Amino acid sequence: MSFRFYTNAVGRASRTVAGAMFVFGLALVGFGFMIYLLPKLFATVAAIVFFVAGAGCAITGARIFLAQRKLDRMDSSESSGYRKNVRIHCDEYRDW
Repeated sequence: MSFRFYTNAVGRASRTVAGAMFVFGLALVGFGFMIYLLPKLFATVAAIVFFVAGAGCAITGARIFLAQRKLDRMDSSESSGYRKNVRIHCDEYRDW
C-alpha cells in the first residue's frame, strides 16, 4: 500500500524547477567559459556597466541636492513659497 502526500502538480512543478536549474547551470558554465576565453571583452563590458551606473547615481544625487537647495531658498525667502495654491478650510460648525 502506497501513501502519496502529493499530487501530480507537485511532481510537474519539481520537474519544471529542476529543468530550469539545469538550464541556468549550463548558462553559467557557458558564461564562465566565455569569460575565461575573452577576459578583456568582459572586463570592458563590466567597466562600461559600472561607469553608466555610477554616472546615473551621481546625476540623481546632484538633482536631489539641487532640488533641496531650491526648496531651502524658497523657504528662507518667503514662508509659503511652494504652498501658493494651498488653502486650508476649517469648518466653524460643530455639532455638540
